[in-house]
Amino acid sequence: MVTDMKSPYFVQEKHNVINDSHSLPSKIPNHTESSNTGQSWQSAYQRLENEIKVRQYSPKTLKSYKSWVRKLQTYTQSKDPCTLDSNDVKKFLTYLAVEQDLSASSQNLAFNALLFFYRHVLGKEFGKTDGIVRAKRRLYIPVVLSRDEVNRVIKALKYPYSLVVKLLYGCGLSLSECLNLRINNFNFDTGILTVHDGKGKKKRTLPIPEVLDSELKAHMEKVAHLHKIDLADNYNGAFMFNAIEKKYKHAGKEFIWQWFFPAKTLTFVAETKENRRYYLHESHVQKAIKRAVKKAKLTKRATAHTFRHSYASHLLEANFDIRTIQELLGHSNIRTTMIYTHTVKSKTSKEAISPLDL
Repeated sequence: MVTDMKSPYFVQEKHNVINDSHSLPSKIPNHTESSNTGQSWQSAYQRLENEIKVRQYSPKTLKSYKSWVRKLQTYTQSKDPCTLDSNDVKKFLTYLAVEQDLSASSQNLAFNALLFFYRHVLGKEFGKTDGIVRAKRRLYIPVVLSRDEVNRVIKALKYPYSLVVKLLYGCGLSLSECLNLRINNFNFDTGILTVHDGKGKKKRTLPIPEVLDSELKAHMEKVAHLHKIDLADNYNGAFMFNAIEKKYKHAGKEFIWQWFFPAKTLTFVAETKENRRYYLHESHVQKAIKRAVKKAKLTKRATAHTFRHSYASHLLEANFDIRTIQELLGHSNIRTTMIYTHTVKSKTSKEAISPLDL
């Protein structure tokens, strides 16, 4: 297959960094004695990073936890980490809930991050947390698109974003799972897609949609062509995870380890002076989906994760067992999957109807 190098897929595009969405005002009230402020937290951040890496948590978790610890540092005016106690974190979490009016989900993120920081970095426990003001989390019912709405959004997308969304909806992948796919995740002979690094580092297998078979193979040929160009330019390979990198030094140059959705430009690593290729940046896909949703004139707030919600809901509508859907989504707890029972119309004889329809 001849690859058109003028395709939008190969257009140069800046690799942006997503900024942290949880921000606090620049001026935060001082709730700490000035004699114990202005201390360095550098060693605490290093220990936090070490504890995260030892447990093989995702880079996103590290970024989120660091962000909340940094906010705690600002709130306490850089109080010596060794002198932090349960009252400091209680006051901070109450401040987030009362004065900042953060959502329940954001408060829970902050709570979990600081609990980890206290327990594994400072070697302390919160103690009783009944004095913390917490917002009650409401029942979350995800937004679900109809088949027609899904098709309209896909039609409004350009390649390769259209193919990304087809996999999000066709396999029920999260955006992170989709963009982290490599060539060796696809087994077209058996029609199986293997997700190695799902949420919680879980592994699962999914059926490859037959309707996408030829389109996925054609895309793989384009990736192969791009890989040949990279090798001719003596690039240093795709970014790899440490275990494989140490065991197989040249694995990053092998075709099977290339990203299925490679970034449009190489990334220069200043420390090693290497040119490596990353996967397509999440923000590019998110922006493309946002434009497509607007173009499709949807009356729903749809994001990349909406297609995963739609996948689960449409399978439930097709009478697939809830346990099967749980396995396909990679949920650890069936209660997480049960939320989709609220997104489909009941088929029981006791289905509620409006008095206007009586």
